[in-house]
Amino acid sequence: MSSAIAGAENPGSGFTALLNRLRANPKVPIAIAAAAAVAIVVVMMLWAKQPTYKVLFSNLNDKDGGAVVTQLTQMNIPYQFSDNGGAVLIPADKVYETRLKLAAAGLPKGGAVGFELMDQEKFGISQFSEQINYQRALEGELSRTIETLGPVSSARVHLAIPKPSLFVREQKNPSASVTLNLQPGRALDDGQINAIVYMVSSSVSGLPPANVTVVDQSGHLLTQSDSNGRDLNASQLKYANEVEGRLQRRIEAILQPVVGNGNVHAQITAQIDYATREQTDENYQPNGAADKAAVRSRQLSTSDQIGGSSVGGVPGALSNQPAPAATAPVTTPPAANTAQNQNQAGNAQNGAQNSTANRSTVPSNSRRDETTNYEVDRTITHTQHSAGAVQRLSAAVVVNYQVGTDGKSKPLTDEQLKKIDDLVREAMGFSTERGDTLNVVNTPFNEAADDTAELPFWKQQAFFDQLIDAGRWLL
Repeated sequence: MSSAIAGAENPGSGFTALLNRLRANPKVPIAIAAAAAVAIVVVMMLWAKQPTYKVLFSNLNDKDGGAVVTQLTQMNIPYQFSDNGGAVLIPADKVYETRLKLAAAGLPKGGAVGFELMDQEKFGISQFSEQINYQRALEGELSRTIETLGPVSSARVHLAIPKPSLFVREQKNPSASVTLNLQPGRALDDGQINAIVYMVSSSVSGLPPANVTVVDQSGHLLTQSDSNGRDLNASQLKYANEVEGRLQRRIEAILQPVVGNGNVHAQITAQIDYATREQTDENYQPNGAADKAAVRSRQLSTSDQIGGSSVGGVPGALSNQPAPAATAPVTTPPAANTAQNQNQAGNAQNGAQNSTANRSTVPSNSRRDETTNYEVDRTITHTQHSAGAVQRLSAAVVVNYQVGTDGKSKPLTDEQLKKIDDLVREAMGFSTERGDTLNVVNTPFNEAADDTAELPFWKQQAFFDQLIDAGRWLL
């Protein structure tokens, strides 16, 4: 009792006693040393067997890195990351084999360089190098955008941008070619192909959609250009079917309340004009009333000329010299001649008076020129005819016989057919100017039941096709 109480009061004495007993036994240290040696050997062997990792790929983008990691997981190949996830490491003995297998699977695809290339330009770069870098960046951005489409696995875009010219005649339009790598079992419809074409055309200045070529990985040309314009593309055929179907539904919808459901069938054939035309007319018309005519310009010229005596004589220096002195002597006339001289003087006076009268009437010349220009009545009309206009419609309508009160079928009357004909003309928009035609026929329908019995499902072809697909999946 006392010894137990003493052991409880000193708990460390039991451990000391156990340690003393182990020291007393010489086999215990040897066993401990042997166990430690075995542990060290095992650790060294495990460390020696650990594979050496080497770089498989580096500088991968997020998309390629995820695809490579997924493929490595499916191949049961261990991998590690280094350089902040920028490099993928695998065992050294599997590097080359894995690269070949991933290359066969199309990995890594490689990311196109975008506009981040412009951030790495150095100072003093030439204009030619800057233009090439811009073109590379634009091609990369277009490739990235096209790769966002679901059916497209990868894409490459090549742009041919000509140098600008000072002469308009020598200026050439740029062109583009797009190579698409589609997903297995996927295809692009016409709408998606046109979307790619117009997206590339809108991204490059001056690039018409006709200069964009799209090719898939099999070398098939996806953008068929119709140079002759004779073949209709899918969109035009779809538009024609929509026009015909809409008119057919309108005719049947307006006649079914009259003749009953299932008693009328209609077919429409529409000729569509897919050409786009532009027309400009310029017409000139004579002016109407003078008070309504618009004056463009008016010019008035007036000249008045009051003429005097014209200067005459012999031209030259002699006419400017004074007359010489008279050589004849001055004599007094005789008295007998006095009366004669007086008469001459009177005549001279009368002549002077007449000269004065003539000098008072001065000749004059007046001239007035007036020119008035009126505005020309000109009319310019620019008309643009869009594609898709209906050129001609042909309609055929078949109406079933009506059932009488006795349960027998009988044909419609002429008045009833005339009403049906008028309704169809209004519903289809009948036009004699276009040359539309309409034929309404009243005939009994063949309502004989199909006596052919339906085959059991295990004898139908669809059942065998499902069995074949299930067998392929199991194998």
